[in-house]
Amino acid sequence: MKATIWCNHQFRPAAGAIFEAGLHGYELIKSPQATPAVLAQGVSDPALGEADVAYGQPDVDDAMRFPRLRWIELSSAGYTRYDREDFRAAMQQRGTMVTNASSVFAGPCAEHVLAMLLALNRGLPRWMREQLTERNWPYEEGRFTLDLLTGQTVVLLGFGAIGRRLAELLVPFRPRLIALRRQTVVGGRAGLEIVSEADLPRALAEADHVVNALPDNPATRGFVNAARFAQMKRGTRFYNIGRGTTVDQEALLVALQSGWLAAAYLDVVDPEPLPSCHPLWAIANCYITPHLGGGHREQDENMARHFLENLRRFERGEPLIDRII
Repeated sequence: MKATIWCNHQFRPAAGAIFEAGLHGYELIKSPQATPAVLAQGVSDPALGEADVAYGQPDVDDAMRFPRLRWIELSSAGYTRYDREDFRAAMQQRGTMVTNASSVFAGPCAEHVLAMLLALNRGLPRWMREQLTERNWPYEEGRFTLDLLTGQTVVLLGFGAIGRRLAELLVPFRPRLIALRRQTVVGGRAGLEIVSEADLPRALAEADHVVNALPDNPATRGFVNAARFAQMKRGTRFYNIGRGTTVDQEALLVALQSGWLAAAYLDVVDPEPLPSCHPLWAIANCYITPHLGGGHREQDENMARHFLENLRRFERGEPLIDRII
């Protein structure tokens, strides 16, 4: 008998058609509390108890309470609310698999931060601002203030799906790449040095660019703090494509105001949305986008395809993509 699938993600129409067409022969339960936002916390839905498979953002307590569930696929890359010992133990005890959508969002996030890294190196934000304001032509001043990635040092805080994809994209530019893995794995591969947390101060001191791709969990909250900014050399550029909670924003503000950091780019902040009166908005060398990094035109279509590929694997008893439990 085919599995019953519960879903509380509200797909865009074209993606919804792909999703439902791939479920031929399955019973689909659509939660009445569906939301199009992959970061939104799901609400309790007793219908989840009738499902073998869940897709979206099921309520954590529901997921632990209903033993029929055999597999949960999260519609997001982040899984902070599920990163709990009791949830993990409950899933493992009854053999319920949990996957996320990290491979759907890793490429867009990596391209997003690469775009800003290149833009800041080439001074594009400043010159676009000039076009909109003074329309000056400071040829000689500007010509000799631009940087090349070739030979610069990029430190990646976190070497999960986003960090790995960004490292691949950076290879043609020939920078020096250093990646932090918080597990005790030290070494690397051609063109990439992997360091542990103990060796991070040395890496930060050598960085021209520091890209934070850390997830949100108790061990990472406030990880990039005043001490870490002090370990960076003057003129470093800082980027956050991970989670806002991993950065001490007051310390970031001080580092920007003092000129210690040359610039910061934030796609994620804490809280979200960032209040319009927050001082980070007013810092000339701080650039903010509203958590757009993982987005792309076919986001929902790719989410649907990701789930359907995993569904085929689930049917055949094959390893699932992006399994976290």
